[in-house]
Amino acid sequence: MLKRRHFIMTSAAMFSAPIAMPAFAQPSNWDAWDAQVTPLGYDPATSNPWGIHERFLPRLVEANPGLTPGDIHVDAVARYLYQIREGGTAMRYGVAIGRGDLYEPGTYTIARKVRWPSWTPTANMIRRNPEEYEQYADGVPGGPTNPLGSRALYLYVGNRDTYLRIHGTPQPWSIGSRASSGCVRMVMAHIIDLYEEVEIGSTAWLYPASNGVTAAS
Repeated sequence: MLKRRHFIMTSAAMFSAPIAMPAFAQPSNWDAWDAQVTPLGYDPATSNPWGIHERFLPRLVEANPGLTPGDIHVDAVARYLYQIREGGTAMRYGVAIGRGDLYEPGTYTIARKVRWPSWTPTANMIRRNPEEYEQYADGVPGGPTNPLGSRALYLYVGNRDTYLRIHGTPQPWSIGSRASSGCVRMVMAHIIDLYEEVEIGSTAWLYPASNGVTAAS
């Protein structure tokens, strides 16, 4: 596990533009939905129509030596997600994490990633809160109001799907809080950009939501 000072020194804000997928691979409404959830004149470092705290906007930061480019580290205390880049840097994003004891720290493999995913509540979610989730037991198609938002990274342990996701959210005001049913939430425009940088097989490190061990200073 990484100690609290594993990531240090915020540098100038930087961000990569999203990379378009081939047109034949896209349903006709994907691009329209991307435009719907991306602010006009979008600048990741400054655009904030969601009213989230400024510290949760994307920033390029300096990473400690020895971290693997492509890996993701989630600091559950500070509510930051770091994606390690080449050259000793990382992109930092604000996130929301699971409420109560639903957040599950651990080491996971990103075995799948999906653009505008569908969503189905788990059996545990329906059992805990049938009034909220039972109506969606047959699943919800992808779209701007879908709980998984614009993109989802699927977290596995070995060949087992944990049902944990790093995903966009139609509730951007929840960023910085403990709000989800165990997953890690991001602003939809932010995860659109992150998605293009993530390779299948990368490791996601989710650190405990306590003051003892975190991923950032």
